[in-house]
Amino acid sequence: MCATILLVEDHEMNRDMLKRRLCRRGFNVLTAVDGQEGIETAELKRPDIILMDMSLPVMDGWEATKRLKSKEETKRIPVIALTAHAMAEDAAKAYDAGCDDFDTKPVDFERLLGKIQKAQEALRNACLE
Repeated sequence: MCATILLVEDHEMNRDMLKRRLCRRGFNVLTAVDGQEGIETAELKRPDIILMDMSLPVMDGWEATKRLKSKEETKRIPVIALTAHAMAEDAAKAYDAGCDDFDTKPVDFERLLGKIQKAQEALRNACLE
């Protein structure tokens, strides 16, 4: 069964490119354009993994992640932060918000696939416990 990924990204070109590449790898991809829509989609569709841009309109990715991780129904969904902010403080801020992993933009697709695979394995292991 293919994993469902929720891609929360406000830049149309980035969103479309990443969605196409993930779909070619067999993932089912849902999209949202801001943090609030990301929360609503996650609550409604319950994706397996969330790729969360941190710099979003309406509600930024840090706040959206905090809210997702505070809710019983979404707190176990792995969130991978995607951001152009590549400093150690930015990664720490993402982890503090509840992100399970962190990746920088521009996206290195193979590295991101490795992080997605790692998140899937962690989720499977948690389900077995």
